Amino acid sequence: MKNGTPTLGPLLHDAARLIRRRFEQRTADMGLSSAQWRLLIHVLKEERVTQARLAERLEIEPISVSRLVDRMEQAGWVAREADPQDRRVRHIVATEAALAIKESLYQSAADVYAEAFKGVPEAAQKDLLTTLTTLINNLSDAVSSGSKDAS
Repeated sequence: MKNGTPTLGPLLHDAARLIRRRFEQRTADMGLSSAQWRLLIHVLKEERVTQARLAERLEIEPISVSRLVDRMEQAGWVAREADPQDRRVRHIVATEAALAIKESLYQSAADVYAEAFKGVPEAAQKDLLTTLTTLINNLSDAVSSGSKDAS
């Protein structure tokens, strides 16, 4: 906080943490841990994804992703499939069980977002989403270029 005013980093962190916790509460009956449903969301979104890409998206070590995928494969949520172009690469794909709960997961997320935006005018919601998108694009460009300086 600067002069008692909240700053961007802690606000984003707290909002993301509380959204994840609320989503966990709403999906607890599905038997997925927080790490599992986060991984599953990425698999459902990308359809076929490598473990390396999942590690990057989830910001965890590849060995941790491998163990997580092992557990989820044993539970029937995901499967590993060989890449037809490169036999060294294995893709993670959603199983029928995962596809069966896809809409429920998305609905739970929509419910959490609606709860988070309660009392926030629609125009302010759109402005926030537009601003966050711009922020993400700006920082993605800076990270990609490896620049240490602000532009």
